[in-house]
Amino acid sequence: MGTEEAARGQDDRSVFDRFVEATQGFVSRGPFFLLCAGIVVAWLVSVPFWPDLKSWQVAIHTVASVQSLFLLALLENAGRRTEEASQEKLNVLAEAIADLMESRARDDEHLAESVTRLREAVGLEDRH
Repeated sequence: MGTEEAARGQDDRSVFDRFVEATQGFVSRGPFFLLCAGIVVAWLVSVPFWPDLKSWQVAIHTVASVQSLFLLALLENAGRRTEEASQEKLNVLAEAIADLMESRARDDEHLAESVTRLREAVGLEDRH
């Protein structure tokens, strides 16, 4: 989505995609680290309120496991979308370069071969 589309409020992404992007932006900055550190500090100082140390340890392990699972799923989704966008940009660039090379290939047989190989490489990620 370009800046013009964002300015006009046109966003054809799903609610989940927007949520993933917002989450990725939040967890990659300092305030999220401070939130995690705050959870650990709160857990550390709460030891006197627990009946035994085992349940005190289980509490932080449970919170950390659930948080890790959600973050892993969200960040993997964001990484996949980023990779797909990058690949699409590379394919557009490869097509443009192939067009330019093709316009110059009339005099150079080797260049014509390179154009063919470049065009075959476009979309290769979908065939593997």
